[in-house]
Amino acid sequence: MKRIKSILLASFTVAIIQSSTAQKMVVKGSDTVLPLAQKEAESYMKSNTNASVTVVGGGSGVGIAALVDGTTDIAMSSRKIKMDERLKLQEAGRAFKEVIIANDALAAIVNPTNKVSQLTRQQLEDIFTGKIINWKQVGGDDMKIVVYARETSSGTYEFFKEHVMNKKNYSSSCLNMPATGAIIESISKTKGAIGYVGLAYMEKDVKAISISYDKGKTFVKPTTESAKNKTYPVVRPLYFYYNIKVEKNVKPFIDYILSSTGQAIVDKVGYVSLK
Repeated sequence: MKRIKSILLASFTVAIIQSSTAQKMVVKGSDTVLPLAQKEAESYMKSNTNASVTVVGGGSGVGIAALVDGTTDIAMSSRKIKMDERLKLQEAGRAFKEVIIANDALAAIVNPTNKVSQLTRQQLEDIFTGKIINWKQVGGDDMKIVVYARETSSGTYEFFKEHVMNKKNYSSSCLNMPATGAIIESISKTKGAIGYVGLAYMEKDVKAISISYDKGKTFVKPTTESAKNKTYPVVRPLYFYYNIKVEKNVKPFIDYILSSTGQAIVDKVGYVSLK
């Protein structure tokens, strides 16, 4: 699996010299989907020289809000659209479509010096809700746990809360970070830290934790292989949402991502292809 470097910038723009008939589009939203969309856009524009694709991060909620106000053609999201967002789109007169473009394994990560290498789902819930506050409570050193999470507009924040924390609230001491790269940087410098990132963001500066969803009987490490064979329990779809009024413009790009070429990029970048 090809690992990608932490992305600290909030946005990234890919563009080419445009002709008068250029196919222009803006793709905005999830920081989890951002690196994948960047690579797909770069590859797409090489084979479609009249295309100009601008890819901007900011979080799933930011992307969907941009879809509501008409400032993006495609919203990237690492979670399913919420009911209140559906209503806002309806009120704005923006009928939309949902497309799953890839899957992603969500990894719990710690500092490489931490001797804890596996946790149950319940232990993760207790750590992120503040019930467990010291690593010695889960077999580690006598060291305070420092919890990092994404900000509330992040789809990863929502997904982790729903599927790992059993919809419990995060601890008031949890440190919310604006981007995935900031979580990796903080954990790499803090011995007692824990957080979560999409699998494609994993690098040597942090360590992934094996997770058990059967009360400690089996622990599975997040890898592309364990995500594909469904033995790793924390896998989620990644979404594109778009206004059907711009379907003619955006569908060639979406079809490219869903093609064998586009799905090969999914695997190469470190995500989990649909096929």
